[in-house]
Amino acid sequence: MQSEPQAFDPQDFLKTVPHKPGVYRMLDKNAGILYVGKAKDLKNRLSSYFRGTLTNSRIYAMVKQICGVEIAITTTEAEALLLESNLIKQHSPHYNIRLKDGKGYPYIYISTKQEYPRIQFYRGSRKETGQYFGPYPSAGALSQTLNLMKKLFKARQCEDSYFANRSRPCLEYQIKRCSAPCVGLISKEEYAQSIRHAIQFLQGRTQEAIEELVQKMEAAAMTLNFEKAAEHRDLIESLRHISQQQYVSGSSGNVDVVAIHCDSGIASVQVFTVRNGNNLGNRNFFPSLPDNALGNAEVLAAFLAQYYLNHDVPGEILVAELPDDVAVLADMLTLKQGRKVVIRQPQRGERSKWVEMAQRNAEQALQMQLLSKAGMQQRLADLQQVLQLPTPPARMECFDISHTMGEATVASCVVFDLNGALKSDYRRYNINGITGGDDYAAMHQALTRRFRRVTEQDGKRPDILFIDGGKGQVAQALAVLDELQVTGVEVVGVAKGEGRKPGLETLIIERGTGRLALPEHSKALHLIQQIRDEAHRFAITGHRARRQKARTQSPLEQVAGLGPKRRQVLLQQFGGLRAIERASVDELVKVPGISPDLARKIYDCFNGDGN
Repeated sequence: MQSEPQAFDPQDFLKTVPHKPGVYRMLDKNAGILYVGKAKDLKNRLSSYFRGTLTNSRIYAMVKQICGVEIAITTTEAEALLLESNLIKQHSPHYNIRLKDGKGYPYIYISTKQEYPRIQFYRGSRKETGQYFGPYPSAGALSQTLNLMKKLFKARQCEDSYFANRSRPCLEYQIKRCSAPCVGLISKEEYAQSIRHAIQFLQGRTQEAIEELVQKMEAAAMTLNFEKAAEHRDLIESLRHISQQQYVSGSSGNVDVVAIHCDSGIASVQVFTVRNGNNLGNRNFFPSLPDNALGNAEVLAAFLAQYYLNHDVPGEILVAELPDDVAVLADMLTLKQGRKVVIRQPQRGERSKWVEMAQRNAEQALQMQLLSKAGMQQRLADLQQVLQLPTPPARMECFDISHTMGEATVASCVVFDLNGALKSDYRRYNINGITGGDDYAAMHQALTRRFRRVTEQDGKRPDILFIDGGKGQVAQALAVLDELQVTGVEVVGVAKGEGRKPGLETLIIERGTGRLALPEHSKALHLIQQIRDEAHRFAITGHRARRQKARTQSPLEQVAGLGPKRRQVLLQQFGGLRAIERASVDELVKVPGISPDLARKIYDCFNGDGN
């Protein structure tokens, strides 16, 4: 009879672990890999998991599932990081950050073993004889460059079998995108020159190609071959124009610019590729994250380690913020590439502007991802489950109040549907007739104005009404709905957590009697935060505009019946607002266009009711 496998005893296991760098693999009951990590000191790192003082919920949940640990000792921490990245790529453990990037970047390939070399799109291992240029961030960026090469150098891009069986020029020749070497309309020497210029262009040595073409243009002009000279002239102008567009100011060599932005449990990483001073474009990644929030530095470190396993490592990597263990990461990339690799965070100058550009792109890409239909449906399904709704909510509204010390109070209403923000249905309510700073009264007034339309005009009603606030604000919402007899609306209060820190919000549900705290990684919570933040932004924008208008508005604009032309005449007659303020009714009547009744209104505007 086979004996039961012995239970994992972390204390016995730790006695066998050395104080050396290496990689460890956490295993579950089925010997599946839960997590892969690296350590400068394996014993110290692994001991930290089993001390019983863990505060991170993600790590605590993982440790409860550990039924075994395997280790691999390495010579240095950099070697450990390289091995860790390979194992994560191979096994995709649940608790690791995982980069899904199945394809390598494409290259431009020029074969040097043919009489008439072909310039072509290439993706795969670079074992064939020839020259490779790239990598390009995407197939689209590379295709644009190939189309440009056709116009400039007229080199062939057709398949070898097609090239070998041509008896007359194809359409590419007719539209001046190929020099037709297949039927001998260009000599081998001239074609070789074109290929050499193309290589110089791709290597960033455009000026060398231009200088050579200038000499050929002058030589053609001296021999009265003006048609050839004109061809060289046009190519020179094109090369100058394109090199100015593509050149990254102040750059030389190969550089990658990497920025990261994390929000709502999603990470967006933007990579800009600069080769030989030319910006080849950018690409965005959304690495898979574990079920709990991680810092930008941790995610970026994991991304860079995995990303460069399958991509060329440039000599310099510019980042918006330094990743964790940046020195070890740089050593690992140096080890992988066989030459010095530097990771730095530029603080000023041209390179800091590149990083800012990448950061803006990362933020924009994440915003688009959050608003995408697929992401929205997933979060709505989670929200339905959390609130125990029979169907996913088709319309959600959120109200917020904004003011400064009670001044210029504005309420906002933002609307989200199955596709995200429905900005055409956004509304603002200027709140009047309440005690300054009374948020409860402001909420009551705004909600009354909103839901009166539901009862009187058969307006749209939301499935969920989010209220930015606690039990008091929720009570106002419930009171309004009861007063107007509006049914079928789920009211949810979003109360800020300790220190107003995102992720610590508490939901007030069940008509204000229940409270629900969602975990930080909850997709439902991320959706609620997005809707609440949008309501806050919309309210603050309206409040600031109203406050600014109140502070810059002339008192004369408040006088009914006094239009812009009459205000202008008044100011011209009296020479300014202060003189109008001191004027009597009789003096005001003397101004052309000002009747006794209007004069009285102007006087009362500055002096009360005149009594």
